[in-house]
Amino acid sequence: MADQAEHTQDILDLARTFLKQQQELGLDGLPKLSLEVKEENAEILALPRENLETLKTQVLNCKACQLCERRSSVVFGSGHPNADIMFIGEAPGAEEDKQGIPFVGAAGQLLTRMIEAMGLQRDDVYIANVVKCRPPNNRDPLPEEIAQCEPYLIQQIEMVAPLVICTLGRFAAQTLLKTTDSMGRLRGQVFDYRGVKLVPTYHPAALLRNAQWKRPTWEDLKLVRNLYDGTEL
Repeated sequence: MADQAEHTQDILDLARTFLKQQQELGLDGLPKLSLEVKEENAEILALPRENLETLKTQVLNCKACQLCERRSSVVFGSGHPNADIMFIGEAPGAEEDKQGIPFVGAAGQLLTRMIEAMGLQRDDVYIANVVKCRPPNNRDPLPEEIAQCEPYLIQQIEMVAPLVICTLGRFAAQTLLKTTDSMGRLRGQVFDYRGVKLVPTYHPAALLRNAQWKRPTWEDLKLVRNLYDGTEL
């Protein structure tokens, strides 16, 4: 519990740093945010490691932040409940919001092909996002939204217990690693996240817009596969 409480404090500290950076850049008009984790969500960190379906039921009823007001679906996660590889993105998009499944739009189709290129099937891995509801206009999740939702992600990771996490995109990597470093600085490295190896790479949506990032992304995926079972692709 002490480690979990410290991690929650890390989330709040990162949020405050983010807001300070925005103010220093002269960006006004940011909404006033409450960075206190609501009681019911703080308790998520204290839950026993029950099965994912139990946690999913709780997440489906979550109304801890403003994202619940516009969502069509809560996008909890999908894949093998005891996968050795876990992919974590930023937040659901429009198609995910409709279907309630992560990564099912054009970027999701590319992610499926990326997983297959690793010699695996989508059902072999577990896929989730930092936040479970779609932000308006696909904007980055706000610090308040992360503070309320990340306890769910922590529980998912503990329940799945992967050997390797692959974060997809700058936002997911920065959130889990508590850093403001760019993707260019983060990718190609192996980090530790609560005892699990973590490899950051580009988001599939970014690859659809920037073909030059496909090669470094493939190198990252080869690293993930090697960390998983020693296979050299």
